[in-house]
Amino acid sequence: MIEGWNDDQYLILFDEIESGEASERYRIDDALPGFTIVGLLGWDDFIVRNEQGRTFTVPTVPINTAELQPYEISKDPPLTLDSDATGRIKWYIKPVVFGGDPGIGDNLTWVSHEQHAELVIWWNLKYRETKTQKTSA
Repeated sequence: MIEGWNDDQYLILFDEIESGEASERYRIDDALPGFTIVGLLGWDDFIVRNEQGRTFTVPTVPINTAELQPYEISKDPPLTLDSDATGRIKWYIKPVVFGGDPGIGDNLTWVSHEQHAELVIWWNLKYRETKTQKTSA
């Protein structure tokens, strides 16, 4: 894994083995069958690759095909190390899609990669439950 600032975006990029592990850890196949996680862009979005090798961004919450945006990743992006952010991921306690404040303040915390995976899975399940309830009503 490499991480750091690329211009004004924070990038976390996984190697091939880590990509497979991250895809399993985040259960990406549940929402995006055939995709693998390549990394994170700005902490709020995954960088994912489809079976044809094309890359996209998708929010960590909600993860769904409607949110996919094409994204080109350079082969070896120049990254500036940030020791304050290394090994941690910025997380909105209440995700923005649920009405959380995207600004810096009480809604922002820093979590480990393991905690991030747990939160992403939990909030995506909540999102799907909410969407199912609205559709059923």
